[in-house]
Amino acid sequence: MRVVILISGRGSNMQAIVEAGIAGAEVVAVISNRPDAEGLAFARERGIETCVVDHTRFDGREAFDRALATHIDAFAPQLIVLAGFMRVLTDGFVAHYHGRMINVHPSLLPAFQGLHTHRRALEAGVRIHGATVHLVSPELDSGPILAQAAVPVLPGDDPASLAARVLAAEHRIYPQVVRWFAEGRIRTDSEGRVRVHGEAAAERALCVPGAIEA
Repeated sequence: MRVVILISGRGSNMQAIVEAGIAGAEVVAVISNRPDAEGLAFARERGIETCVVDHTRFDGREAFDRALATHIDAFAPQLIVLAGFMRVLTDGFVAHYHGRMINVHPSLLPAFQGLHTHRRALEAGVRIHGATVHLVSPELDSGPILAQAAVPVLPGDDPASLAARVLAAEHRIYPQVVRWFAEGRIRTDSEGRVRVHGEAAAERALCVPGAIEA
């Protein structure tokens, strides 16, 4: 399975996926909308092809998305992975990659969609927070959920400490979902619902006790 990963910064989830060495999945390219994205150096050091599609050089989201899709399609991927890609995508772009583009969000969706999830979780007084991997849909952070990982909210947490704990959970479940795609375990049924088949089905909701010390 050919995988293209999109990043905007250091791409720590991209690094977790690459370092997982997933059988049957090859990261064929890492693409960024920012020329200074730190993750590009990591990819190059590992022999992965990189390219930059600088969004500031385009007149509007539609023009940028068309150029981005052209670069992605040149690598003929079966899966597109958003790993800290900080761009709102147009409906046409999402439709073009329907069923084969995934994202990770730092909350237990549908709670705390959008930005500033850790601050909002602390303000709400929740005791459990976490991360969600989902298929990308036109509605922001609303696509079918593929896997979730829960972490505790500890006394004395601030947004930074909670973010670090959640990020450790993301690094665990994101490579797992990519592995499920490579193994053919994620399928769509006759009613358009996404299902995880086989042993993976029992692992869709994961508690991450090791992240308590993170």
